[in-house]
Amino acid sequence: MPEGNEVEGSTEKVIGLSAGPIGWIVINNPARRNAMSRAMWETVPPLLDTLCALPDTRLIVVTGAGGKAFISGADISEFEKQRASLEANKAYDEAAGAAFGAFADCILPTIAMVRGPCIGGGLATAISCDIRIATDTSIFGIPAAKLGVGYQFDGIQRLMSLIGPARTKQLMYTAEFYKAERAVAMGLIDEAMEAEALEPRLYELAGMIAANAPLSIRAAKLAVDEAVKDPDLRNTAKVQAAIDAAWSSDDVKEGHRAFLEKRKANFTGK
Repeated sequence: MPEGNEVEGSTEKVIGLSAGPIGWIVINNPARRNAMSRAMWETVPPLLDTLCALPDTRLIVVTGAGGKAFISGADISEFEKQRASLEANKAYDEAAGAAFGAFADCILPTIAMVRGPCIGGGLATAISCDIRIATDTSIFGIPAAKLGVGYQFDGIQRLMSLIGPARTKQLMYTAEFYKAERAVAMGLIDEAMEAEALEPRLYELAGMIAANAPLSIRAAKLAVDEAVKDPDLRNTAKVQAAIDAAWSSDDVKEGHRAFLEKRKANFTGK
């Protein structure tokens, strides 16, 4: 479990931690390989909002507790109660979809730190994040076709934005699980490494992000997120407003001064 102060809205199985510039979302159900129940999905969006509202938070990291799994998918033990009917299944999908959307729309950079199985809703969570790093023994897949379930459009769209339509079809048609090396090669994840290197790499990335100008990062994140949308749905005015906010900030002045004075900039996000 990462170190940090537990924030309001945490539950036994989904824990939010504030640790300086990092806001952690920890999926804490190791007895079931961090499988997700509907209640767990419902905890995620407000917890993300709480972490993002803290003044020191510069990025969000989501990971699984126990070191053996990221998220292994839906909690199958819930199926008879929570997914036995079309209505119940719709409610579950809406809760999961809201969690994926909360990660995708988060105003701060998001990183999925993956150890072990990253399956179904686990992979949907990871691809909703900006950056994905994993141990080289992790596995990735979406077994929807083996379970006879329909997969939500938003998830397919996010997959396609990363790996393209042909590879998305192959992944979905075969329900094959991919090793980390293959997942990196196809663009499903960004980096894979030995287990002992994962946490140091996470803190290295977090340190670089936290040291940079928050408004500049926000403008870049918005621009990329809008660029992958259908042209008719892009909100370029929102992107331009974020760019303008960065250019008119105190941070841009600080960045210029620091460059001229050959020192590290102290950005405040203002």
